[in-house]
Amino acid sequence: ALSPQPESEVFEITDFTTASEWERFISKIEEVLNDWKLIGISSGKPLEKGVYTTGVWEEKSDEISFADFKFSITHHYLVQEPSDKDGKEELVEDALPLPMQDLLCMNNDFPPRAHCLVRWYGLREFVVIAPAANNDAVLSESKCNLLLSSVSIALGNTGCQVPLFVQIHHKWRRMYVGECQGPGVRTDFEMVHLRKVPNQYTHLSGLLDIFKTKIGCPLTPLPPVSMTVRLTYVLQDWQQYFWPQQPPDIDALVGGEVGGLEFGKLPFGACEDPISELHLATTWPHLTEGVIVENDAYSDLDPVQAPQWSVRVRKADNPQCLLGDFLTEFFKLCRRKESTDEILGRSAFEEEGKEVADISHALSKLTEPAPVPIHKLSVTNMVHSAKKKIRKHRGVDESPLNNEVLNTILLFLFPDAAEKLLDGFESRTSTSAGNNPPPENEDYNLFSHFKSAPSDSLTYKLALCLCMINFYHGGVKGVAHLWQEFVLEMRYRWENNYLIPGLANGPPDLRCCLLHQKLQMLNCCIERKKARDEGKRGSVSDRSPSGVAGDPGKGAEQAGENPDKEKEVGKSWDSWSDSEEEFFECLSDTEDFKGNGQENGKKGGAKEGNKETVNLKPEGRLHPHGKLMLLHPGEPLYIPITQEPAPMTEDLLEEQSEVLAKLGTSAEGAHLRARMQSACLLSDMESFKAANPGCCLEDFVRWYSPRDYIEEEVIDEKGNVVIKGELSARMKIPSNMWVEAWETAKPVPARRQKRLFDDTREAEKVLHYLAVQKPADLARHLLPCIIHAAVLKVKEEEALEDISSVKKIIKQIISHSSKVLRFPNPEDKKLEEIIAQIMSVEAIIARARSLKAKFGVDKCENEEEKEDLQRFVNCLLEQPEVSVIGAGRGPAGSIIHKLFMNAQRVSVVPPLDEELRRSSSPEERRLNAGAASDFPPPTGREVILRTTVPRPAPYSKPLPQRMYSVLTKEDFRLVGAFSADTTFF
Repeated sequence: ALSPQPESEVFEITDFTTASEWERFISKIEEVLNDWKLIGISSGKPLEKGVYTTGVWEEKSDEISFADFKFSITHHYLVQEPSDKDGKEELVEDALPLPMQDLLCMNNDFPPRAHCLVRWYGLREFVVIAPAANNDAVLSESKCNLLLSSVSIALGNTGCQVPLFVQIHHKWRRMYVGECQGPGVRTDFEMVHLRKVPNQYTHLSGLLDIFKTKIGCPLTPLPPVSMTVRLTYVLQDWQQYFWPQQPPDIDALVGGEVGGLEFGKLPFGACEDPISELHLATTWPHLTEGVIVENDAYSDLDPVQAPQWSVRVRKADNPQCLLGDFLTEFFKLCRRKESTDEILGRSAFEEEGKEVADISHALSKLTEPAPVPIHKLSVTNMVHSAKKKIRKHRGVDESPLNNEVLNTILLFLFPDAAEKLLDGFESRTSTSAGNNPPPENEDYNLFSHFKSAPSDSLTYKLALCLCMINFYHGGVKGVAHLWQEFVLEMRYRWENNYLIPGLANGPPDLRCCLLHQKLQMLNCCIERKKARDEGKRGSVSDRSPSGVAGDPGKGAEQAGENPDKEKEVGKSWDSWSDSEEEFFECLSDTEDFKGNGQENGKKGGAKEGNKETVNLKPEGRLHPHGKLMLLHPGEPLYIPITQEPAPMTEDLLEEQSEVLAKLGTSAEGAHLRARMQSACLLSDMESFKAANPGCCLEDFVRWYSPRDYIEEEVIDEKGNVVIKGELSARMKIPSNMWVEAWETAKPVPARRQKRLFDDTREAEKVLHYLAVQKPADLARHLLPCIIHAAVLKVKEEEALEDISSVKKIIKQIISHSSKVLRFPNPEDKKLEEIIAQIMSVEAIIARARSLKAKFGVDKCENEEEKEDLQRFVNCLLEQPEVSVIGAGRGPAGSIIHKLFMNAQRVSVVPPLDEELRRSSSPEERRLNAGAASDFPPPTGREVILRTTVPRPAPYSKPLPQRMYSVLTKEDFRLVGAFSADTTFF
């Protein structure tokens, strides 16, 4: 009965080795140090001068936790080239760890940009453990000690020689304690941070006392202490230098200038001084104790005599800059929701009886050829009367733009309106529409990268005017008002056949913004309508696809390049764009009908007998081809006058491709698509038939698409070599589009064909499109032009200053903008980035000008000195801190000295320091003595004391000791690194 009892007993083992939270924390620290390979002896070369500033600092982080309290552990280190280890294998057995050697290194005191621990201790590498959350803090002393013990144990266990710090107290106080261990040595890093400075620590002698006391060296003649002192002076008052940029005078209106700025130009420069302060640091790098006396009664530290001067400038945060403001305000327009009608009241675009018709022709008198004395036709009178009507119509008391401004802008946009009009418009159409060929330089071609408009075009000028009006003359209301006037002017020009100035000839340029394409389209319509209204007939008005008369090879070459196009092969748009004003005439539908009837009759007759075909009267010939003869009658082949293809803007092209895509892939769909695409081909075939009676498809193909006609040498029956030709394989495909089109084509010359391009309908579509644009749409259309103008302005200003860093940023802006603006509807965020980049460049150039003015670079007569000053100013812009060659005695030094002297004279008691002076502390009394009166009291005092002494016992190893002190108006900090021998103590 007792036998099963022992089996049921549970045998328990209590494990007393379970790790506590503290031990786990230590092991995590060790784990991270192992992962980062920070174990073992650290080796490295002595540091070169300035490497902390020029070198690259990197950091890596991890997260560890003590129970549920999270810490981040970060390794900060200077990236160094790996040293040659082979030669350094025989390390001295008791060599000091690198961090201890760094404590004494004097090559990198006061680095301008570095982690505070680098500045305070001069370390090239260290690890920091800090609370992970920003608002967490280790406040109690026991917790601080616990963390310090953890660090100490982890360093001891791993043999890591990299200093390990723990951040204690609130983060803003930047309080750290830490430790570094080496073979038989240890350095403790300690810190004191106070708000109020004890009097004895405001001078060197007091700091030396505390340093010596802390070391507690038992040796009677204490080894000498090496001292480095830096005093920093701040200049905030640039009394004698007013800021050179004058804000534009908004009321001034002289000639073409409004607000001190010409229309068509962007402003540039900062409205306030972009440099707010100059910090001068005077440094005494190697002082031995006893060489300099500084106590509460007397000081030898005269800034003018300091061997090293270095300067940094404090830049104003986001200085207000004109170009930046212009861009930002214009960009804000893009977010407005109101339409032009909502902004201006009822629309002046509505056609409501005669009154509105009068308004829509308000500007017509500007360009109407009439024998009226020119003074009565002044722009002001006309616009003024129009204004009254528009105001009455709107029910608004006052127009957003006053007449003077409006007239100036309209004359700037439409310079042709100001010329004498008595001889009619005809005499100057060529100058107003056909601009001079553009300069082929990189800046001019920027528009194709930005998808904006050429810098001499109407669209570009309009963008600049709207930008200026938005800023100076009524904001969004002014923009809506000018746009309304602009659209009225467009309609007036269309109705009266006046070409729009400032636009390149030819079809819309798809490299430009859509608005520019629409205006070009309107100009094409005006050209065609004008030609029709003037009753132009004849050969000049029409073009053949082969380009220039007498150059039949051109069309042939083009056709040869792409024989697979089923469309009008050889009629690329480029071949049309170089035509001077050319038009074709198309008669009314009834005439068309009659013509077709006659042709049908003739065609019917032709079918009966081929001989009669030759009797058809040839029509619409441009010129003989020169080389080719018709295959059957053997007569010369004539190139016909053909209709030009319809010009298209990118939105129409998209629309067309959508329609074609919707037809699907079925055979029927494909056939329909081919029919739609062959309208131009059919027109050209009809023209060709009319010009060459008795021709066949082979004749047409030989001219239109030479690659589709294959010629071979064959031997005939008589043994002679003859050339035999035939159509290509694709032309022989049954029910091929070309054959079908050829069969349906009638011999009708271009002038009697139905128009391929209905200019009336297209012009009305463009005018409607313009009329319904809201100010926000307009701003979006024109923003690329404004960015383009801003980039050109920045480039122009930079050329005057020649700042290498700015050149790089401008290149970045151009490449960034090209990527963003090339696509429709770019994201607002990306546009904001571009504007911010342009603003930063403007601020840099403004700073350069400010510093040039302050240092009198342009006034300097000695060429060598001028170059030195220019170099100094450029360095100030690009580097965090610049050393002054020759300290207080060099050219830059003497200018800085004068700046401080003048500021001191102006205000003997600077307001910032009044309280300090009232307290009349020993430091103040000391600083008021002697030459120091040229300078204000130092804003910051930094002292580094270093020595090597045995600690803690006289027979211990001599080890580096260092103390850094910084004293500013707000706080006082003592930072010490004290080493001790852990073997002989």
